[in-house]
Amino acid sequence: MRYTKPAVPVIDQLNLLKSRGLSIADWPSAEAHLSNISYYRLRAYTFPFQDNVHPKHPFKKPLNFEDIVALYEFDRQLRLLVFSALERIEISFRSQIIHQWALTHGSHWHINPDLYRDLDKFQLSQMRLEKELNLSKERFILHYRSKYTSPTEPACWMSLEVASFGWLSSLFANLKTCPEKRAVLKFYGLNKIELLENWMHSFSNLRNICAHHGRLWNRRLPTHVKLPNNTDFPFITGNSVPPYKLYPVLCCIKYTLDRINSDNQFSTALRELISSCPLAQEHEMGFIKGWDQELLWQPVTGS
Repeated sequence: MRYTKPAVPVIDQLNLLKSRGLSIADWPSAEAHLSNISYYRLRAYTFPFQDNVHPKHPFKKPLNFEDIVALYEFDRQLRLLVFSALERIEISFRSQIIHQWALTHGSHWHINPDLYRDLDKFQLSQMRLEKELNLSKERFILHYRSKYTSPTEPACWMSLEVASFGWLSSLFANLKTCPEKRAVLKFYGLNKIELLENWMHSFSNLRNICAHHGRLWNRRLPTHVKLPNNTDFPFITGNSVPPYKLYPVLCCIKYTLDRINSDNQFSTALRELISSCPLAQEHEMGFIKGWDQELLWQPVTGS
């Protein structure tokens, strides 16, 4: 089937939404919003409230255009909060990987194939890293290559600084189980290596969604986060939360942040944001009743 839908002027987009049952009180404001957000992006926030089996996609209950915009703005604020938290985790994770292996295996441990489980994955990761290094304009990379001839690859504390979070999580997963890997595990207060591998993979995917301005509200995440049965520090009680929802990943983020900086304000900021969630939609992200009463979400007294 050939796609034949034409582009539609903003005012006609608003008329279409109105014909489907969405109330629009302030037309100039609504037109300005659609001019800056786009109908297609905002459609992700109207979709769950519409009967999408019906050919005209009518709204299933009375809603205002302002309600949808408020939900969009809430999601934007949530995305910024999560992205900021993941930045701290990524930098910490990068530092731990570099530090733990370099102390034992030297400055260029990352190019030693003997440290890895799967040599095919190792070679592919090295190719990806080499591509990033060749594109990099960082002064420390250029300085190394202008001054040193062997090894041709810059030291781990240089090379891994230009690697993506996704690359780092894949590298960590491919490293053999060893004292260094257990040291990173202990640093983050976890007891199973596969758990930390899963968390970092989940975090890197979530980070990419945030970086590309993707929707967090009402989203099924591509990586199902694994929840621990026991941890060195308080976690949520019970593992009945859907693993593809946002809330369990936020729990893992909070737990990890507390190991990095016990004075972080993630819990306070999230609590305030969720209390303002429009249209009582927090359940669509997997939040359970009384979630903020869990020990995990209380102020950390020591780490």
